[in-house]
Amino acid sequence: MQRRVARQFLVASLLLTISLVSDAEEPGRITNLYDAFGASEIKLTRDWGFAALVEYDGKRVLFDTGNDAAIFERTITKLGIDLTRLDAVVLSHRHGDHTTGLDYLLTVNPDVTIYVPQEGAYFKSTVPPDFMAPAPGLSADMRYFGGRDPGQLRSGSPWERANFTIVTDTTEILPGLLLIAVQSQKPGTMEMNELSLVIRTQRGLVVVVGCSHPGVEKILEEATNIDGRLYSVIGGFHLVRTPEPEVRRVARVLHDTLKIDRVAPAHCTSELGFKVFLEQFGDRFDRAGLGAVIQLPPS
Repeated sequence: MQRRVARQFLVASLLLTISLVSDAEEPGRITNLYDAFGASEIKLTRDWGFAALVEYDGKRVLFDTGNDAAIFERTITKLGIDLTRLDAVVLSHRHGDHTTGLDYLLTVNPDVTIYVPQEGAYFKSTVPPDFMAPAPGLSADMRYFGGRDPGQLRSGSPWERANFTIVTDTTEILPGLLLIAVQSQKPGTMEMNELSLVIRTQRGLVVVVGCSHPGVEKILEEATNIDGRLYSVIGGFHLVRTPEPEVRRVARVLHDTLKIDRVAPAHCTSELGFKVFLEQFGDRFDRAGLGAVIQLPPS
């Protein structure tokens, strides 16, 4: 009897060990949690916006949170994702179609570290001291704070409970996972700062982008300062309303100049953008719509 119990215990231990090893060796992946397109069999609610779950080397990072907190919550629930087990959250930029799901996230994980770009009035940013530069000759009632030094000031935020960490330069947030900050110089988003997540893999960098307002090629050029080998870019390339010649130019830059291995355009890339990149990259184009899972190379 004791021998049989011992055998059963040994078998159970071996199975547990195999399971743990299997989990440890599971390849990294990125799951698109929020988008307006995707396979018809995916029974999730489509909406304009973006969110993705990055799982790599045992770490879990939520990248953006979508456009509608209720839709985001339903998707998270349907996919069985535990947001209390996140190692970090990244908000690529301030637009509502990437940030509104925070309203749900903060109800289940209010203390998680949320990395955000420098923005003057969205994420509890420091108010620049030169905003209050004195002008000689004014009476006290016309001086900010009566002319006295108020100390460091921070802007408010729609999410006062959030644990925001502002990123202005390339920053490693977890082993092998880095953030890069690039500023847009394009009309409509001039001087907007945008964060992208960079993952080091054996085959080069994987770059997760939110909307690519500065230009997806500019973001990838910044990433090459970390490693010149680019494996894949996943997310929105912001080519909506972009003339076809410019869309084709961007596709050629990624293919011919930056020599990226794969692309997985999503969100605001535009249907024309999907078509052009599919033509340019062929079988190196990954379909990355709502619910899609993109497998990543090992670290």
